[in-house]
Amino acid sequence: MPNAKVLSEKQAIVAELAEKLKGAASGVLVDYEGITVSEDTALRSELRQNDVDYSVVKNTLLRFALDNTGLESLDGVLHGATSLAISETDPIAPMRVINKYAKTMGDRFNIKAGFMDGKVLEMDQIMALAELPGKEALQAQVLGTMLAPITSLAIVLKAIAEKDGATVDAPAAE
Repeated sequence: MPNAKVLSEKQAIVAELAEKLKGAASGVLVDYEGITVSEDTALRSELRQNDVDYSVVKNTLLRFALDNTGLESLDGVLHGATSLAISETDPIAPMRVINKYAKTMGDRFNIKAGFMDGKVLEMDQIMALAELPGKEALQAQVLGTMLAPITSLAIVLKAIAEKDGATVDAPAAE
């Protein structure tokens, strides 16, 4: 039986993990066994740039935290070396970055499972979400779509003005 101090420390870790999981927009559980230190450093750096919290967690402690947050169906993947990548702001970021590294590292780095908004995702859903562009790229696409009609109107008006012999810079003579 562990002593009271160790037990209270583990309970604090489980409570902290449960709070992170409750506040997370999405998360990915990863089997990271066999990656090198330089690969891990590059991965952590890119995850930090995307505001993703990445940590290696003990399966037992993570199991208790998942059970406290209603994600107990993920208990089946908690074996071997497990790390957790979660994001509170961008729900696609953990999946996108982890999937990128999973493709380059092969069998040494695999996605075990994922969740979004408190619901467990199927592996094909995780892969589909991972292929989406980043938040900034999606915002740029929406902005471009909004600007397309205005740009087309300007081109048509310019063509009409030039057809009548006027230049765009000078006002048309009456």
